[in-house]
Amino acid sequence: MTDVSGLPAGAPTFAALDLPKTLTDAIADLGFTEPTAIQLEAIPALLAGRDITGIAQTGTGKTAAFGLPMLAQIDPKLRAVQSLVLAPTRELAIQVAEHIESYAKYERGIEVVAVYGGAPFHTQARALHRGAQIVVGTPGRVIDHLERRTLKLDQVRFLALDEADEMLRMGFAEDVEQIFSHAPQERQVALFSATMPSDIVRVAKRHLNNPVQIAVARQASTVTSVNQTYAVVPFRHKAGSLSRVLATSDADAAIVFVRTRSAAEEVGVELVARGISAATISGDVAQKDREKIVERLRDGSLDVLVATDVAARGLDVDRIGLVVNFDIPREAEAYVHRIGRTGRAGRTGEALTFVTPHERGKLRNIERVTRQQLEEITIPTPADVSAHRAKKLLEKTPERLTRGRLELYRDLIEAHLAESEMDPIDLLATITALNVGDTGPKLLDRRDETVPDQHSFVEESRGSRKSDRGDRFERSGGGSRRSGGGQRYRVAVGHNHGASPKAIVGAITNEGGLAGNDLGKIEIFQTFSLVEINTEVAPEAFTRIRHARVAGQMLRMQVDQGPPSRGGRDRDGGGRPGRGGHASRNGRQGGPRSKGKPRAKRY
Repeated sequence: MTDVSGLPAGAPTFAALDLPKTLTDAIADLGFTEPTAIQLEAIPALLAGRDITGIAQTGTGKTAAFGLPMLAQIDPKLRAVQSLVLAPTRELAIQVAEHIESYAKYERGIEVVAVYGGAPFHTQARALHRGAQIVVGTPGRVIDHLERRTLKLDQVRFLALDEADEMLRMGFAEDVEQIFSHAPQERQVALFSATMPSDIVRVAKRHLNNPVQIAVARQASTVTSVNQTYAVVPFRHKAGSLSRVLATSDADAAIVFVRTRSAAEEVGVELVARGISAATISGDVAQKDREKIVERLRDGSLDVLVATDVAARGLDVDRIGLVVNFDIPREAEAYVHRIGRTGRAGRTGEALTFVTPHERGKLRNIERVTRQQLEEITIPTPADVSAHRAKKLLEKTPERLTRGRLELYRDLIEAHLAESEMDPIDLLATITALNVGDTGPKLLDRRDETVPDQHSFVEESRGSRKSDRGDRFERSGGGSRRSGGGQRYRVAVGHNHGASPKAIVGAITNEGGLAGNDLGKIEIFQTFSLVEINTEVAPEAFTRIRHARVAGQMLRMQVDQGPPSRGGRDRDGGGRPGRGGHASRNGRQGGPRSKGKPRAKRY
């Protein structure tokens, strides 16, 4: 097998690069067999103690190019930070940390910590205090930890700058300089950049010692045997849309790609809850369990696999006829690798990418790099699912007819027709509808804009409480009550806690990775506040916001469900808008007024 680097068969293997066996075993488990061009040049140089500058695009394998030699030099007995990787964005920091963790699966005593804005500071500080040897972080949050003395770099032996040009473009030049000043003069540096502008050249001259210069071209080719499509799907409707896509697909098996391990678990659980035969693999799944799951996929006892990019490395199963990018990949190379899991062994395959309304730019970048224009499609409706299942059912009737032994059913049908005087076609249509789970029109959840009609299908026939429920993310990060164009949320801080609009906005945007203009009206009451958010909140971001603090009080954000049917207090002791002497929707409050503070302020 050749990696996406495009290296020819017979190229050197990782075993020939003098890496420790623990590392070569780990990358073999991930499906890597031959080093990419950047790995082939960078790993020997770094193992020899040289500094390097690498001109390489994202997706060329540069994380392993510096991550593997970095791990080879870590002393697991020394409980101090020995290596630091700087990345321009939170998403890249998380991704790099997860990849390094997957390479270190057989390295005992080595801990990797990702530090970035939008996540609780103290959680990261505790992880650093436990003695992590490798830190992957964004410059701003690394500076925060340095200033608060929760991070020390006096034992650092290895520094890596990933996407250095992007870091400087985002204004992190001074932060990078400050971070370097905290590290010892005797250290090894690996600098990777997609381009080498003059600013990067100056950084290299100032901080690198006689570096080996490496440049590799981006390798991205289209997969001609795969029909590539996309659909615009709001985040909170993705799981519902995915279930309908899978229900109407003729593929023998499918892979659903997500960005993170937590998302893989969420999506896998959701599919199983909807009655779909699905399993999940990610970087922390043990090799023996991974092999069992892949074998089930091969033998037909499993139909859908939910996977991260790292976990799907080396996966080669001929049954896979459909790839769904539940999360659009960050780079074109990852996209090519994903869709390459289908269309194998001379077969054609299907690849569908979910794109939220704000991600069209990422889609255009993939089209530009792959020189392939994706066709936009619409997500199947529940009516489409019912029609698909009915068609499949009717296709089985000729074979069943030839097998005979239908007298019992003929007699029952003739008797029922005589009794009820039903039209035979109406009876056949009704039996077919019942067989595919269509129990007739009912009130659907109107929040799911992808469902324009009231037809139902098997997953929806389990009762009205589950009828086209969208997905788990809607329950956790979406919501049911809207004011104007945004979703209204309740947070457990108010006047009594010293809450201010600035503090609430700061906590939500910092922890949730949102922009200030994503927030709308804010109403502050005595013991709680109502906040309007005008964009979808991802489940991971929702969890972070819930645990964020304002004035020492945890936000515990939740979807505002409106006035309760009875007066009283919430479990947290705060009043809710409505009856019982608590604040009403207009910001007024019944009962005695406390002195000196208004009951509600709108901002």
